[in-house]
Amino acid sequence: MGSDLPIPGHAHAGKLKSGSRRSMMSRGGICAGTKCNARSKLLRGDQISPFIPMETEEDEEQGQGYLTPVLSHALFPAQASADAKKLYAALQEYAKRYSWVGMGRIHKGLREQVRLNDHSAIQKPHLFFLPDVPSVPFFPRDAHRHDIEVLEANYPVILAEFQAVYQRGIDSKLGWTCLGPKGRAMFPLYSSGVSVAGNCRSCPCTYRTLLSLRTFINSNSLGSAGFWLLGPGAMLGSSYGPTNTRLRCHLGLQTPPLCELVVGGEPQCWSEGHCLLVDDSFLHTVSHKGPPDAGPRVILSVDLWHPNVAAAERQALDFMFNPDL
Repeated sequence: MGSDLPIPGHAHAGKLKSGSRRSMMSRGGICAGTKCNARSKLLRGDQISPFIPMETEEDEEQGQGYLTPVLSHALFPAQASADAKKLYAALQEYAKRYSWVGMGRIHKGLREQVRLNDHSAIQKPHLFFLPDVPSVPFFPRDAHRHDIEVLEANYPVILAEFQAVYQRGIDSKLGWTCLGPKGRAMFPLYSSGVSVAGNCRSCPCTYRTLLSLRTFINSNSLGSAGFWLLGPGAMLGSSYGPTNTRLRCHLGLQTPPLCELVVGGEPQCWSEGHCLLVDDSFLHTVSHKGPPDAGPRVILSVDLWHPNVAAAERQALDFMFNPDL
């Protein structure tokens, strides 16, 4: 969905990784963001817990504030899909090297993936579902206050870097990926957990901003980031994202009128310089119904960890979804 489609594989000139600790970005000049609406009470299956943790000052300092998962000892089902069995083998290898402590929800999610795929629901991630995770289609800003403030504070330079690469032309030789007619294209900075070296060099400030985020998923194939374009008249049909362990953060760069994102039946519009936090594991559609001369809708899409995924679970998921495996 900006987010519009899963980011396809990309040939990489090499990985660009941060050194040791990610640098902290200035909060000066932060735009006053519009509050995302978490009013939805749409259900996953029969019920979704209404509790969504907010980032507190203490969480900002410690970098975590997560639920403690409970270990399950149930057997893994023989009828599980090949993908689920592969992930379970990776989880077993992780536990052998480290520990089963804190792996209960991941183990339970792998066991239940078959049932989830066969079940009609408004929230149905097609690759991996982590159970007992509170979810709504749109999350409030406070769920990731620090990272949203960093992105919005850097909106002017991010927009300038996008405009520079856009003015060179949309061409695969220039780092772009065309996704279809009506101006659907993306300029990936991270694709499935791997940095696109040439594109990151073209947008150095945006790249450094990504590395300064506390919850950016940049070490496994569930995480991506980049500029997404949607031209006038384009509409992306209903689809589900791969997992509920992430939230997609959309920073509006160019947002013409009549552009809409509908997640779990709840509509929202983008706003320039402001972020939306979206759980794309809910059924979602994207449309640009503006006139031909309106220009494309442009966002910076960044995958962040769901705030209820614990530190131990993040480490295990990095191992299970290692892009090099």
